[in-house]
This record gives sequence, structure tokens and C-alpha cells, in this order.
Amino acid sequence: MAANSFGTLFKLTTFGESHGAAIGGILEGCPARLHLDIEKIQLELDRRKPGQSGITTQRKESDTVRFLSGIFEGKTLGTPIGFVIENEDQRSVDYDHLKEVYRPGHADEVWEKKFGIRDYRGGGRSSARETAARVVGGAIAKQFIEQAGLKLQAYVSSVKDIELKSDHASLDLSGIDKNIVRCPDQEVAQQMIALIEKVKAEGDSVGGVITCVCSGIPFGIGEPVFDKLNAVLAHAMLSINATKGFVIDDGFDVTQRFGSENNTIPSGISGGIANGNDIVFKVAFKPVSTISKAQKTQNTRGEEVIMEATGRHDPCVLPRAVPIVEAMAALVFADMLLLQKTSVI
Repeated sequence: MAANSFGTLFKLTTFGESHGAAIGGILEGCPARLHLDIEKIQLELDRRKPGQSGITTQRKESDTVRFLSGIFEGKTLGTPIGFVIENEDQRSVDYDHLKEVYRPGHADEVWEKKFGIRDYRGGGRSSARETAARVVGGAIAKQFIEQAGLKLQAYVSSVKDIELKSDHASLDLSGIDKNIVRCPDQEVAQQMIALIEKVKAEGDSVGGVITCVCSGIPFGIGEPVFDKLNAVLAHAMLSINATKGFVIDDGFDVTQRFGSENNTIPSGISGGIANGNDIVFKVAFKPVSTISKAQKTQNTRGEEVIMEATGRHDPCVLPRAVPIVEAMAALVFADMLLLQKTSVI
């Protein structure tokens, strides 16, 4: 099924389910002789893994990546890079009550209607557990694009109505990983953490926004018409679990300006092609659908039932989604860099 792959030349295919033996991927198109820092790849996984703080799910996974092919003596071979991440802390019994019940806000019902079967254990392949494989592919892509001078920094810019008022240019982005919510403003971060802890204690969940700053973008990357750089970035971000919105630069705010005003504001993309300026985009994440509060839903027979979810879930997906946003952006830029080489002599 083609929907399991992302990219044209730099292409990642992922596989596996939340409570299966493992998840993993195959990365094709990575140029040969790229020196890979495996510790950096693992660090990206550690930023995404569950159980890393009191405001994330307490599922305990080491998320240790094991490479199967495509790397020799620390360098890429130019052949497909295969890897797996073992699932170690499945508690499938936590999901037995979902055999005949659809969780509200989840893919349970539509998945079963589409395929005629579903893995009800944690959502199977529709689970955000799949994104660990994206982080591995994205971490390799990061090391590739860094050679071209590209840098990606994503951070949590709002949790519900607690919002960073400062522009990214005035923030110290070196502070992103200095707190568990991954907000570069330490004072605002504490407010966000307090809100998430309160929501968690109440058995509820909360959403927010992640901002990503992309700098050092080579002039000219991006494919005209259907594969504009902004369009592919939107595709990448909206493929991440729980995303509900994507805006680049000032997004809908530009509708409130005159052309004479808007033309004077720097943008990183013109006509779908990078123009050398920084690219800044935002991704909106909904509140996690699985909560412990009683909710109305329906069972497989179409009957209305009341469900109180069990299992281990994030009260807010944002802190763990930061490396996923960076990973998907890195995959986009790696692909665009290779595509650019096919466009000019």
C-alpha cells in the first residue's frame, strides 16, 4: 500500500503496529558515504519515546533502534537502510474492552470500515507509535541536510490558551530541551507544564501548537506546480497523528493586509520555491482523544455505549511531537535537495 511511504528520491517506508513485535522502516535514496552518528539518531528517538516525564504516557519503551542494512563502518552504502525498533512494553489486555467498541475521535471505526478488520490493541498501525520509525528516517535526513547548511528547530509555542508571545527571532532556541514541555521560554514552559499536570489529574487532555524554524535553506529548492515546497511541507505535517492545521509564515493573518503591506514582510518561499530566507511554519495538534473521562460512543453493532478508556496515554502530545515535526521536515528537505540535482546541470 503506497500510503506507507513518503518521499520521491529520499523515500521512507514504515511498517509495524503499536502492539506487534516491532515497528521499523526502510529508507531508500540516502546517498552513499554519509557519515552517520548513531548516537544522534538514538537521541532523537529518546526525545520522542514514551515515559520520559510525568506529562507523557507511562508506557516504558527503550526505543532502541537496530540497523539491519545499508550501513558499514559508520557510513551509508547507498543501498536501502533497514531498521527495527522492538516493542517491549505492550499491555494488550488494556485494550480488550475495545474489541467491540469504537473510541470517539480515533480511527477505530473508519479503519474497520475500510479494511474489514482492525487491530484494536492501541490502534494498531493507526497509533502514533508508528512515528518512531519516522524519527529514525528523519534523524538520518537531518544529518544529510546539515551538510548543506540546513538547520531545523521545532518547539512548543502554545498549550491550549497559554501562548508564547515572543517571535522566534527574539527567543533563545537553545533552551528548547531544557524543560519537559520543550518550550524555549522557561517561564511560559512552567505555566504549560502546570496546565498539563492539572488536565492529566482530571482525566482529560489538551492540545496546542508547535512552531518550526527552518534556516540555511538553499535558494531554489522546491518543485513548481504540484510539489511546491510549502505544499509538501503541509502534506508531511498533516500526515502526523493528531494534527489539525498547518500554516506557513503568517498564514490566515495575511488576509487582513493590503498587498503593499504584505509584500514587505519576508517569506521563505516564493512560488513554491525556497528564496533563501528562513521558513517558519506552525502545526496545530488536537487534544488527545483517549481520556479516562466517561464518553459516549458506539459499539460494532451501532449501539450507543458509555466508555471510560484504560491504558496509558499522553495528556498532551506536544512535547513528544517536537522531534516528529523536525523529522518530517528533514525528510522533505532531504528529498528536495536530491530533486534539485535533477533540475539543473
